[in-house]
Amino acid sequence: MPRINLVEPAVMLATVLQWLFLATITGVIVGTGTSVFLHGLFFLTDSTAGIPLWLQMVLLPIGGLLNGLLLYYGYRLNSTGLKDSAIAAVHTQAGRMPFKTLAIKPVAAIITLACGGSAGKEGPCSHIGGTLASGLGRLFHLNPELQKRLVACGVSAGFASVFGTPIAGAIYGVEVLAAGRIRHDFIFPAIIAGVSSFQISKFWGIPYSYYQLHLLPDFSEALFLKTIAIGIACGLAAWLFVDMVRVSHRLFDALRRRMNLWPPMLPFLGGVLLAVLILFVPTDYLGLSLPLMDSALAGDVMPSFGFFWKTLLVAITLGSGFYGGIVTPQFVIGAVTGGALAPLLGMSPALGAAVGLVAVVAAASNTPVAAILMGVELFGGVAGTGYVAGAAIAAYLIIGHRSVYPDQLLAYPKSSWIQLQSGLPMGQEKVRLSYGLLRGISRFRLGRRLERLFRRHR
Repeated sequence: MPRINLVEPAVMLATVLQWLFLATITGVIVGTGTSVFLHGLFFLTDSTAGIPLWLQMVLLPIGGLLNGLLLYYGYRLNSTGLKDSAIAAVHTQAGRMPFKTLAIKPVAAIITLACGGSAGKEGPCSHIGGTLASGLGRLFHLNPELQKRLVACGVSAGFASVFGTPIAGAIYGVEVLAAGRIRHDFIFPAIIAGVSSFQISKFWGIPYSYYQLHLLPDFSEALFLKTIAIGIACGLAAWLFVDMVRVSHRLFDALRRRMNLWPPMLPFLGGVLLAVLILFVPTDYLGLSLPLMDSALAGDVMPSFGFFWKTLLVAITLGSGFYGGIVTPQFVIGAVTGGALAPLLGMSPALGAAVGLVAVVAAASNTPVAAILMGVELFGGVAGTGYVAGAAIAAYLIIGHRSVYPDQLLAYPKSSWIQLQSGLPMGQEKVRLSYGLLRGISRFRLGRRLERLFRRHR
C-alpha cells in the first residue's frame, strides 16, 4: 500500500491556526485604533458642519497651515529612513513601517476634513492598520515574509473597518499591492483580519451605511450594455481624477521650488485657493461629500459636471499638501458620474450611481475584484452583480496603466496589445505596442502601415 504523507496537511493546518491567531489579534487591534480615529473624525466634522461660508473660507487656509506644520515637523521624528507607505512596506521594506509617526496622518486627516478639505477617511485607517500590524510583527519577532503578510492584513483590516465591508476590504488590501495580481497566500489572513476588525468596530459603535437597489429589473443584455457604457465613462472620469491629482502635486512642487517657499506654506496656499473656489463651486464638494453620494444612490439626478468639481477640489487639497484618503472621493465621483449619465441612457439613476461608484474604485485603484465585492456588500444580494461587474471591468481597462497609488506595482499589462516591464511602480513603466500583434494584422493595409511605423520607432 502507498504510504500516506501527513506532513503537508499538518503544516497547512498549522498555517491556518497560525493565521487565525495572528490575523484575529491584528484585526482587533486595528479595529480599535481605527474606531478611535473615526469617532474623533465624526465629532469634529459634525462640529464644523453647516458653518457660514465666510468661516469656511477662514478655516481652509488655517487647516492647510496646520497640515503643513504637522507633516513638516512631525516627520522629523522618523529617523529610520523607512517610508510610511504600507504598499512600500510590503514591496521594499520587509514589512517594516516607522512607528513614531503613527498619529501624524490620522491627526492631519482630521484637520483636513474638519476644516473643509476635500479628501477621504480611509487613508488614515489603512495607515493605522499597516503601522500597528508592523509593530505587532516586530513584537512577535516574525520573519520578513510573515511580517509582510501581517502588514497586508493590517491594511485590509483598516479598509474593512472604515467602510463596513469586511470581505471587500480584505481583498482590497491584498489586490491594491500590485495591479494584475492577487497574492492568494495573503487572502486567508486578510479575510480573518478584515472580519475581526469590522466586528470590533461595530462593538465600539462605528455606524455603517448600506443601500438597497429596489425594483432592480431582471437581467437583460440591453441594460448590461448600458452599464458597460457607464463603466467606460467612469474609467475616463477615473483617468481624469488620477492625472489631475498627479499634475496638482507637480504644479505645487514646482511653485515651491521656483519661489523657494517654506514647505508648510503650500497647503496654506492650497487652502486659500479652495476658499476662493467655493465662492463659485457648491460647498457640497468639500469634505467627505457623503451626503452628495447618498443623494445619488437614492436616485436623485446628479449635475453633469459634478464629477469635475469634486475632482478639482480633491486635486487641489491633496496636491497642495493637505493629507486625507483618496478612496472616498472615488466613491463620490463614481456615484455622481453614474447618476448623471443614467437618465441619458434610460436607466434608473440609483442603479447608475451604484455601478458608477464601483467602477471608479475599480479603475483608479486598479482593484476590480475588491470593487465588485464592495458592490455586493454595499448594495445587498447578487441581483445586480452582473451589471456592477461589467462596469467595473470596463472602467479598469479604460483607465490604462495609471493609479492613485504611486507605490502600486504593475504585475501584468491590461492588454495583450501592450508590452510593459513588470515589477515597476505604476507610472514609471514605458508603454509599448506589441510587435507580434501588429505583425498578426499586417495582412491589412492599416496593419502594414502600423507595422512600418512601429519598426521605425523601436
